[in-house]
Amino acid sequence: MKITVKIIIITLCIALSISSYAFNLEEKVKSFTLSNGLKVLVVERHASPTVSLYITHRVGAVDERDEQSGMAHFLEHMMFKGTTTIGTRNYHEEKKIIEKIDAVAEAIRRESKENSGSDKEKIEQLRRDLEALQKKEKEYIVESEIDRLYTGGGAVDLNASTGYDLTTYQVSLPSNLIELWARIESDRMKNPAFREFYSERKVIMEERNQSIESNPDRRLTELFLGTAFTVHPYRRPVIGWKENIPRLNKKSMREFFETFYAPSNTVISVVGDVDTETLKHIMERYFSTIPSKAIMEEPILSEPPQEGERRAQLRDNEANPKLIIGYHKPTLPSRDDYVFDVIDGILSRGRTSRLYAKLVKENEIASEVTTVNGFPGARYPNLFVIFATPRYPYTNTELEATIYEELERLKEETVSFEELEKAKNIIKADYIRRLETNAGLASMLAYFEAIAGNYRYLTSFLEVLETITPAEIRAVSKKYLVNTNRTVAELFTGEEQ
Repeated sequence: MKITVKIIIITLCIALSISSYAFNLEEKVKSFTLSNGLKVLVVERHASPTVSLYITHRVGAVDERDEQSGMAHFLEHMMFKGTTTIGTRNYHEEKKIIEKIDAVAEAIRRESKENSGSDKEKIEQLRRDLEALQKKEKEYIVESEIDRLYTGGGAVDLNASTGYDLTTYQVSLPSNLIELWARIESDRMKNPAFREFYSERKVIMEERNQSIESNPDRRLTELFLGTAFTVHPYRRPVIGWKENIPRLNKKSMREFFETFYAPSNTVISVVGDVDTETLKHIMERYFSTIPSKAIMEEPILSEPPQEGERRAQLRDNEANPKLIIGYHKPTLPSRDDYVFDVIDGILSRGRTSRLYAKLVKENEIASEVTTVNGFPGARYPNLFVIFATPRYPYTNTELEATIYEELERLKEETVSFEELEKAKNIIKADYIRRLETNAGLASMLAYFEAIAGNYRYLTSFLEVLETITPAEIRAVSKKYLVNTNRTVAELFTGEEQ
């Protein structure tokens, strides 16, 4: 009884703090939209003279055509190569070299087409010409100038990321450098140079070799997604298919950039020591001159309902066994998605969560286990996924069977009040913790504005989470965590199948 009372008191305290936090956040977020459609979200925090800035474009791997796989990620790389004014000593002269490079690269592509009876000697000469031109271009290039401009002023956390749904560019810097940031980033959106395109394409091919081809766990994840999704672009790797990367061309990249890096497809979030009215003037000065453009998104095929279990296996005699189990489910703002957030908390958040307690601590059948809700993206219906690694001498088969036993418990047994509140409190505490830093809040504001269409999902999430019931957990588990909706991918050595 005392334990229950204690949990109720803790729950009430957290609920009150969350309600207060949500109300304060609603009050503090200011927003405005430029004439070209670019959305800006601002939270003033004057505790320190710093500011975090996130630029999020609503474009990722899902927006590519099959023959373009890897384009969004490649474009992110190219955006760090500078502009017509940044990263060059003389763009007028450099542009002449770039045009020659493009012409030679196109000649190599034509000569190298499969079954074309290509002239190998001619191709080798063209490649030598290309190398000579690339060497000449370097005379005009100022390497990593964007990075130098930022770090020279004291900026930190300069980074970018490309996922299935979004592409984001971020930096944190002293607040007196906001205009420098605006100058750099507006120029990147208006005048990217796409220099060193072909050498960077080789870098990405090597990145693919190192991060995917030589990494059994990532190859397994790629196999898993390619099995779980049959038509939806979530089946494709963000970095691109191995055979496709060498075929990506600059003309298609520029078209991709002009289509998706439009102001109306962009959200900028600014959190820190900033005055909103001053920021608005800066944004209008630098960003409002970017031409507005309607986004003509190509229709994306919906994944058809799965009607039977799918399985895939990957053999690697030098890797440790691994297991991935996934179930199709809706994405936000579906209420079922909120329920899966709670299921995620019950199964794998913390050392007393069900899967960790049962598989790792009690039975010692797994060395690690975790769950993820909303994999690999959130703009479209996605997966609830379980990642697990068996502990020697146990096998994937034994581990998989034990996992299903725990999933059956969710369907057949009612989750206790104590366990439900514990899971909710862990989720809410983690959620609020991410909002405490300037960068964390800027990241989440931009993310939910781009994904959900409204940053207020940040506050409504906590309110809806509080209302999830044990009955809903059972109902959702029975509806989605079934074998006909299941995809399993396993990594094994020659000793296990």
